[in-house]
Amino acid sequence: MSHTDRIKCLLVDDVQENLIALEALLQRDGLDILKAQSGPEALELLLTHGDVALALLDVQMPEMNGFELAELIRGSERTRHIPLIFITAGSREHNWQFKGYESGAVDFLYKPIDPHMLTTKAGVFFELQRRKQALAHELKERTEALRINEMFMAVLSHDLRTPLMAIQAAAAMLKRHPDADKSAALAERVLSSSQRMGCMIEDLLDITRIRQAGGMALGLVPVDLQALVQRTLDEVLTSFPNRSVNVEWLGTLQGTWDGERLCQVVTNLAGNALHHGAPDQPVQVTVDGSQANTVAITVANSGMIPQALLPQIFDPFRGRDREPGRRQGLGLGLFIVRQIVRAHQGHIDVTSQAGTTCFRVELPRHARAPAQAASASRNSAQ
Repeated sequence: MSHTDRIKCLLVDDVQENLIALEALLQRDGLDILKAQSGPEALELLLTHGDVALALLDVQMPEMNGFELAELIRGSERTRHIPLIFITAGSREHNWQFKGYESGAVDFLYKPIDPHMLTTKAGVFFELQRRKQALAHELKERTEALRINEMFMAVLSHDLRTPLMAIQAAAAMLKRHPDADKSAALAERVLSSSQRMGCMIEDLLDITRIRQAGGMALGLVPVDLQALVQRTLDEVLTSFPNRSVNVEWLGTLQGTWDGERLCQVVTNLAGNALHHGAPDQPVQVTVDGSQANTVAITVANSGMIPQALLPQIFDPFRGRDREPGRRQGLGLGLFIVRQIVRAHQGHIDVTSQAGTTCFRVELPRHARAPAQAASASRNSAQ
């Protein structure tokens, strides 16, 4: 269970020994217990910790009793949903209980507390919280799937149609005017548009594979990273004949990776740097194998990414509101890059400051297939 999925329970009692006893009774895997010895301390904890599954309140406390604390909890939009159970050694009169229920309690427990009754009642609220979290996760996943499906439709109806129309127009001109002088230019337009469509389709297929398989499949082989990066940069530069790339090689650059997938990583990062970077400044690529167990690839260019975009830079289909007259990609490239890096058990980050944007990829020197990595992780945790 991830940290954000843990269940939280608040215990409030002015006697430290009572808090310790309640914690011992309720403690279980996946449960965080918050303890307070006064009403103000409990309110401070509730400001820090959201989504508390249950609060157990002692009624008879100095300064602020349990009823007063409950009224304050119920009076806040942020905390009014928290189930409250009062614990008291006081009177069993009905008026006393009515006051508790009017303050927002869902139950009343009297000391000495029956351990089985306490754990059973608390367990009901913990299970309700788990189901609430599961439903929230499912809603989030379905909302994201719906958004991606809508973006797929947008790509099919707009992005792919643009190069297709260019191909159709060029073919129509060739048919009407088979001029040898214009044929080469028209053929070049058909070729570039079809290549652009091919890249879009490959990106969409990668997205589909990632969503269906829950990650990126790898074909791991021994790779000479220097040869791979140099060959990839030479290919990328054919589309940017007036640009230059400075490359620095450090350390040993042999390892075990999926070479074709790493070509995608370098192609995307270098292509973005050449496309968006300052045209009069070279792109700087550093491939660093000086560490024994990791290898890093850094791609830097002059120019800045807006700070508002940085948190979403690796999200698919980001930035669908395009600037007029400017051709942009689908927002899939960097998402796929991150998936490739993660499949290698590596990580990627980006910084954009002082006039320079820098993407840094760090990979283990000998990557394992995702299933093997998951198994190794489970074994190390046991």
